[in-house]
Amino acid sequence: MTKAVALLSGGLDSTLAVKLMLDQGIEVHALNFTSAFCTCNSGGVNKGGCRSESKRVADEFGIPIKVVTKGLDYIEVVRNPRHGYGKGMNPCVDCRVYMFRQARGYMEEIGASFIITGEVLGQRPMSQRKDAFRVIERESGLEGLILRPLCAKQLEPTIPENTGLVDRDKLLSMLGRSRRGQIDLAEELNINDYPCPSGGCLLTDKMFSKKVRDLLDHKLDVTKKDLLNLKTGRHFRYEGVKVILGRDEAENLKIRNAVEPGDTLLEPAGFPGPLALVNGEAGSGVIDFAAGLIVRYANEKAQGRRYVRAERDGVIREFEVFDAAGEADIEGARVC
Repeated sequence: MTKAVALLSGGLDSTLAVKLMLDQGIEVHALNFTSAFCTCNSGGVNKGGCRSESKRVADEFGIPIKVVTKGLDYIEVVRNPRHGYGKGMNPCVDCRVYMFRQARGYMEEIGASFIITGEVLGQRPMSQRKDAFRVIERESGLEGLILRPLCAKQLEPTIPENTGLVDRDKLLSMLGRSRRGQIDLAEELNINDYPCPSGGCLLTDKMFSKKVRDLLDHKLDVTKKDLLNLKTGRHFRYEGVKVILGRDEAENLKIRNAVEPGDTLLEPAGFPGPLALVNGEAGSGVIDFAAGLIVRYANEKAQGRRYVRAERDGVIREFEVFDAAGEADIEGARVC
């Protein structure tokens, strides 16, 4: 039986692409990529998050799946993309090359003949153009071996089509950003649970991209904890030091759990308010600024109380904050 590797996000497009190949008798092995920058919107009949959706789809179709986390090596792709960024910090073309190179290795490992994706020509402005497809295929060493079943008839036939492994007449010619065709096809194929019809990447978000740029500009050796922290709280950079301020109880808990040796955790003493995390070595000016943020954002909840507790490497001290952070200082230090 002909074997293929499918890039399966769990979204509608990749789900449909896999189904079309299964209906042609292709043995599909799914490959799912995750990263610190994944995001997802819900859709379909039964809503849910996309983190586990690829496994759900694989289980439903009865196909094997391998999950690959884009590691810290991927940070260098984000830091210095050969083909530039989109509207944020999204290196879409370089990202596709990164994934397809790994998919090629998996394809060779299991003896598959080609790779499947749910891409649709014209759907994404940066990476889903004919010229971008050619660049991605060339740089990943997969020229002629990436089959896009949803838009195949808009493109030149691939090797699996030319050699008869896949029936081109049963492939589609979708084009553009509308999802109407995919939704209609899903109904036709009785696929009515697709929690992530378009998926997404936080690197396309301009506000989140500011946090990423700030991190990469100030830290060479980025850690997994750094990446997780990007999704939490308000971010400030004061005297070159990162300060993260919680926005609610859930974020306060995440900040408390994010403390590492050398960090300083500040919290209100005797009144409700945000926690602040100061990353690494920090002088008194940064600590005072972080404490001033707590008092400022606690606002009337502090009821005039201004004591803050600071803990660093097990050493705790409590001190009074005489001045809440001023607007000028806040705006001058604000990252996002």
